[in-house]
Amino acid sequence: MKITQHATDHTLTLILDGELDASSSVLLDNELNQPTILNYQKVLIDCQRLNYISSAGLGVFISHLQRFQDANVKLVFFNMQEKVHNVFEILGLDALLTIVPSEAEATAI
Repeated sequence: MKITQHATDHTLTLILDGELDASSSVLLDNELNQPTILNYQKVLIDCQRLNYISSAGLGVFISHLQRFQDANVKLVFFNMQEKVHNVFEILGLDALLTIVPSEAEATAI
């Protein structure tokens, strides 16, 4: 799993590349735990190259959700592959998290 960052004044985009499993979820957790992440209005998660997500990977996002909400930071997922989106849907996470098809829609939120 490779995580690349791209930042503007108010938005941080994390580009996930590979498989988000138990071992790589530690990397993501470290990224989302950075204190400076709460300085952004939006954190966008680009899932275009995310091939797989395990329960550990999902757990990382869920564990940070309240912290982001308390800080008024919007967490938005976009470019999600169908097989990954299906995992979110089956677990009902699509009702809890903001998932949009494109980067343009993610930045417009």
